[in-house]
Amino acid sequence: MTSAPEATPDPVRERLLKAALDNFLADDYHRVTTRLIAEQADANISMIRYYFGNKEGLYEEMIRETLNPLLEVLDGQMLDSVDGFKDFLLLYYDTMLKRPEFPKLILKVLALNQGPGRRFIQQLLERGRTRGARKVEALKNSGQADSLLDPDVVRLSFVSLAMMPMLLKDIFEDQIGRPMDEAFFEKLAAFNGHLFASGLAPNDKI
Repeated sequence: MTSAPEATPDPVRERLLKAALDNFLADDYHRVTTRLIAEQADANISMIRYYFGNKEGLYEEMIRETLNPLLEVLDGQMLDSVDGFKDFLLLYYDTMLKRPEFPKLILKVLALNQGPGRRFIQQLLERGRTRGARKVEALKNSGQADSLLDPDVVRLSFVSLAMMPMLLKDIFEDQIGRPMDEAFFEKLAAFNGHLFASGLAPNDKI
């Protein structure tokens, strides 16, 4: 039995998403127009309606496509062992290094309620919370994680280790006097991954 071929990426849709990401990260939601996005994507404005329905639909799809690679990990095998958290952190850092303003955008929407998408982002994060809790439970059942671990504590710890270096990247770079580049984040992912694995370990293995 042959598997179905993967859908071919649509170049117009991809350009619209890229232009939307660039503009929504650079400016407030209400200042970004669909006409500007279409012009930068070298596309007709009607294509935004065709693919996404409207500006808010485009905005939500931009967020979904950025976060999906991270959420899909929670359905895969990367976190089948505690050592996988290092790779998950590195994936997060790599993803956000390509768009360093993205964590700030999410924070603005959730904490300050600026721009649409608050309920949509909360739904995505709740999806991550549910899947993450299943992974923690599986690690407990396999004896890799302490049986008394609270999945919400694990999740908040991971979010703190992942988001804080990106949210305060400019400030940290000024303090340490060097760029936080890919090599730096590779070291940080390895160190934080080790911390995380130690924190998950059953008490009798510490």
